[in-house]
Amino acid sequence: MSDAGEPGTRGRFIAFEGGEACGKSTQSALLATALDAVLTREPGGTVIGARVRELVLDPSTEHLDPRAEALLMAADRAQHVAEVVAPALAAGRHVVSDRFAGSSVAYQGHARGLPIDEVEGLSRWATAGLWPDLVLLLDVPPATADARLGAARDRMERESAAFHDAVARGFRAQAAADPQGWAVVDGTGTIEEVAAAVRRLVAERLQLLG
Repeated sequence: MSDAGEPGTRGRFIAFEGGEACGKSTQSALLATALDAVLTREPGGTVIGARVRELVLDPSTEHLDPRAEALLMAADRAQHVAEVVAPALAAGRHVVSDRFAGSSVAYQGHARGLPIDEVEGLSRWATAGLWPDLVLLLDVPPATADARLGAARDRMERESAAFHDAVARGFRAQAAADPQGWAVVDGTGTIEEVAAAVRRLVAERLQLLG
């Protein structure tokens, strides 16, 4: 039986979070296929968002103030929700996103040092309060992630080890603070092992894929 939402019912919204090279893109694509869901990402899930992504991740972008970075990510998120996420959910489709608001809290809040409540509040305003039904955190030690990254790195991937340690702590803090909304998945296994763990959690938490 298909897990796609029935006509007239709201779809379910699942976001993958985690640091660089944790496997989000691979696992979000696999889950979206399993659920027949809309697959999207942040930043860059819309034409406008792609321009934001290029600016934020381009290694040549220098001296970007943390508040400006947070506002750019919020702008991407506002367009993403308005153009992709909210319409799909309203049409009864499930949505799987590679990153969402948790990334802003981890990167611009915990790692850049902006006030956590203000960063989260900015995202809630940008999304008009729309929030994931489930956030799946792919937890990979920063040292493992660093080993997975190639030589060509974007602006975020080029940040220091201390920065990425702070990002990892930020994600874990969010998961610990909201155990009902977040689930932690060990991202160090094989693609198949991680995908199986993801499917079990989605079945348990959202009664999908059963």
